[in-house]
Amino acid sequence: MNNVKLFNISSKDIILGFQHLLAMFGATTLVPLLTGFSVPVALFSAGAGTLIFHMVTRYKVPIFLGSSFAFIPVVILVVERTGNLQYAQGGIVVAGLLYTLFSYLVYKIGVDKISRIFQPHIVGTMIFIVGFTLIPTAIDMVNSNVALGSIVATIALWIQLSAKGFIKQMSILVAIVSGYIIGVFFNAVDFSPIVSASWLIVPDFSLPKFDLTSIFIIAPVVLAVFMEHIGDIIANQTITGKNYLEDPGLHRTLLGDGVATLFAGMIGGPANTTYSENTGILALTKNYDPKTLRIAAVYAILISFAGKLAAIFTSIPTAVLGGISLTLFNMISAIGIKTIYRDQSYKSIRKIIVIIFMLITGFRTELNITEVVSLSSMSVAAVAGILSNTILEKIFKLN
Repeated sequence: MNNVKLFNISSKDIILGFQHLLAMFGATTLVPLLTGFSVPVALFSAGAGTLIFHMVTRYKVPIFLGSSFAFIPVVILVVERTGNLQYAQGGIVVAGLLYTLFSYLVYKIGVDKISRIFQPHIVGTMIFIVGFTLIPTAIDMVNSNVALGSIVATIALWIQLSAKGFIKQMSILVAIVSGYIIGVFFNAVDFSPIVSASWLIVPDFSLPKFDLTSIFIIAPVVLAVFMEHIGDIIANQTITGKNYLEDPGLHRTLLGDGVATLFAGMIGGPANTTYSENTGILALTKNYDPKTLRIAAVYAILISFAGKLAAIFTSIPTAVLGGISLTLFNMISAIGIKTIYRDQSYKSIRKIIVIIFMLITGFRTELNITEVVSLSSMSVAAVAGILSNTILEKIFKLN
């Protein structure tokens, strides 16, 4: 802990942290807009939750926690049933507690057994599916203004291919700022929310209320996002070249995610989750310093109190964010393919079968468990990969 440089911040760190803020901003603010949560509280929850995560994980894991999309359907259902968002908060608090329980179980099971389950060909395919299944979302965003989104994606790609050093690391920031300026000429920027917003605001914090039915509706979603968390951590460590499953440990990353979600529920924010958008930035910039994510977290907290500044970020055209997201998600998919290639998985009939099975199951939209609880495509693929690999390896003795 004494070696962690919490306050040794350079101007480069400040800029890179701002870039991470831009990457997470659209998705983090969209969730409250869809569910009824307060946008300023969601930003505060994301920033504070990220700092909590970093403290729990000993400041070692470069992760940003933002608003979770997995909880949207169940939150809406609870609000429709009770007419009160605070009961949804209560369910989110219990979901956070379940996360902490999972972290304890993982600690008792041991990371060695978990690492043996997630072999390179399974990990690589999971990472590929994470990026590939997010690409349609980015394309939908680009479709709001194809010309503008394409220009932004091209700028980011051009900087990555032609620039060097710090300029190359700032490719996302430069592309977004350029896209915003170009968007003004495309009449794609609405300045009215900026003009009407107050300079200083106080987020509308609220305490949770607890109802057994609401808890049973929301809490099971933790089962669906458990595999997503593992996939994001594995993708993150594959990009950075460090084993976060062992140090600080999967149990700590789960605990950090759980405490952050619990905290969000206590103050009136949506549940938190690890963000692939920021993992994509790590892959692009090759800067893996967790400190830049903490700087982004501080930015998010400050913006939650600055109404006019938040309005400026909200005014960024959807197509601009879509163009950047398309770049980031393709980068994540590429990391998955590289992982499979480095493992030489193509030389093993067992691994090829597992990869194909994962792709077939993973490209489903989702697997419905109940009317409101479902497993994401990546979770389905992960379960399918683990089961098929175990059967082929242990029972059929395939290499």
